[in-house]
Amino acid sequence: MRGSLSSRLLVLIVSFVMLAEVLIFVPSVANFRLNWLEQRIAAAQIASLALEAPPDNTVSPALREELLENAQVYAVALNRADARRLVLSDDMPPMVDASFDLRDTMSMRPIMDAFDTILAGDGRIVLVTDEPPFGAGESIEIVFDETPLRHAMIRYGKNVFLLSFVISIITAGLVYVALHFLLVRPMRRLKANMIAFRENPEDARRVMEPSAREDEIGVAEHELSLMQRQIRSTLSQKARLAALGAAVSKINHDLRNILAGAQLLSDRIGAIDDPTVQHLAPRLFSSIDRAIDLCTQSLKFGGASEPTPAREMIALRPLVEEAMDMAFPATDLFRRINDVPEGLLIDADADQLFRVLLNLARNAAQALVEKTGEGAGFLHISAQRLGGHVHIDISDNGPGLPPKAREHLFEPFSGGTRTDSTGLGLAISAEIVQTHGGHIELLSTGAEGTRFRICIPDRNARERECPGALDGLRAAQ
Repeated sequence: MRGSLSSRLLVLIVSFVMLAEVLIFVPSVANFRLNWLEQRIAAAQIASLALEAPPDNTVSPALREELLENAQVYAVALNRADARRLVLSDDMPPMVDASFDLRDTMSMRPIMDAFDTILAGDGRIVLVTDEPPFGAGESIEIVFDETPLRHAMIRYGKNVFLLSFVISIITAGLVYVALHFLLVRPMRRLKANMIAFRENPEDARRVMEPSAREDEIGVAEHELSLMQRQIRSTLSQKARLAALGAAVSKINHDLRNILAGAQLLSDRIGAIDDPTVQHLAPRLFSSIDRAIDLCTQSLKFGGASEPTPAREMIALRPLVEEAMDMAFPATDLFRRINDVPEGLLIDADADQLFRVLLNLARNAAQALVEKTGEGAGFLHISAQRLGGHVHIDISDNGPGLPPKAREHLFEPFSGGTRTDSTGLGLAISAEIVQTHGGHIELLSTGAEGTRFRICIPDRNARERECPGALDGLRAAQ
């Protein structure tokens, strides 16, 4: 019973059907008693009509005994105009033990009288009063032995009980079979599938195959299958991330050593007395230093999360210019538009914000190459301060993002726009911006290009939440 839904279901169905039969059984027994008494009263009145034929309303003792025996009563009395007349009676009628009035219309009275008759025992003499079925008076009373009625009620009750029991078993069996195929078997299938999937969720064969049902069970199967596929995808992604983390740690270790050697060479290059070299050397040194710091952080934190930003008020325009130089070289083919106002300060970690700008600028450059080839593409970066927040807009005239990339834009290994892309750039950028208390969002994308907005609040901003993109745009206008 505890471990089987089928057994519980069968017992409950039998119990409920039996309860329904009991609710029918009790009124039916009471109704049987009333019908029996009405037939006995009708027979008694018919017997009393034989007395109306003789002029003196008397019959021989032998005929009287025969009439009483056929009517199965001891006495019959009629009430007319407030006068009670004993129409037919035995020589020595027995004493009455109980009396019943069938004219009592209380709803529970017939049921109570029926139980009283069954529990009374044999040999009880009763007086029953009712309206004469054939007229001839206001009421008729009969006195008879209740034993035949009691035995008839018991036989009727047994038959009704047996019939009810058989009906309940058949009904319960049919309902059980129907529910077994409609509910129990599909639920067992769901249970077995969940247990098997829990034991080895990486096995694709254990993913639920939904049936063609369209009811709640079918919806549950479909949702379970979808959830299992998502879990498998997440586990696969976690495994790839773990493998990637191990590989990145190894690569970062060797790359840091290589960059350290490159740093020594860059120091020697910086000593060359050439205007072009002197102009580019500081940026080369800065890029190598950032690369070494990034490798060190990756080895230190294992790529699990971004470190807490070391925030300070920095000039945004030079940082944007440097990110453009690294990801988007200025040529006759592509234009760079740095529209950040001079002197605009942002409260951020310079290195981390540089990574965000570099990722977005590289994505724009790759999109422009795919769309325009050698056409006139451009990257436009603008910024503005709105109270305690700074909005940075990055836009291009590339081909826009495909629908698949928009659905998983900031998810690693899911938001890439190219077949060889991992989608890590936007995921890393979103995480860095979130550690600053801000957010990054896609404002628009399409055949005319793509536009992102970064919102970063100051540490002492009154409102920690950045205003919405449309709110910020209206404020700027």
